[in-house]
Amino acid sequence: MVEKIRPEDRECPLSATLGLVGDWWTLLILHDAFDGYTRYDQFQENLGVSSSLLAGRLKRLVEAGIFQRRPYQSKPVRYEYVLTELGRSLRPVIVALAAWGNARLAPETRSMVLVDAETGVEAEPVLVDRATGRRVDGPDFVFTAGPAASKPFRDRYAGRPAAVQAESGVHIT
Repeated sequence: MVEKIRPEDRECPLSATLGLVGDWWTLLILHDAFDGYTRYDQFQENLGVSSSLLAGRLKRLVEAGIFQRRPYQSKPVRYEYVLTELGRSLRPVIVALAAWGNARLAPETRSMVLVDAETGVEAEPVLVDRATGRRVDGPDFVFTAGPAASKPFRDRYAGRPAAVQAESGVHIT
């Protein structure tokens, strides 16, 4: 895959993340993995992707620690691709992207919806701060320079509150 991150953006977590998982095929592979697919042939059949493209994306995801490659058959040796804890932590990102897409469609035109597995009731995920339960998608939350920020990042976020280390974090509910 061609590197899309500008050298000056390498410290930006958004740029780095998009450089790893931000392309169409990678997101679809992850989506299939969250739906239970683990085998190369399953990914290929479901996505209709070329062998070389799929092999390249899976190799990159294994190298990044998002998938673990494990043999499931010895003669001939065949491998499955299982999400690691790091890979599973990407699920809220996929959920949020799908929800964002569905929010722009009329309900009768949605081809896939997120539902409560027990009740079948459609869910509407939102991003909230774990400590306060407040939504983080409004103007009350802003990005600021972190402790390892370079001068360009500190300059970009000058005038914003200084970051205070919290034990909380952000999660999807």
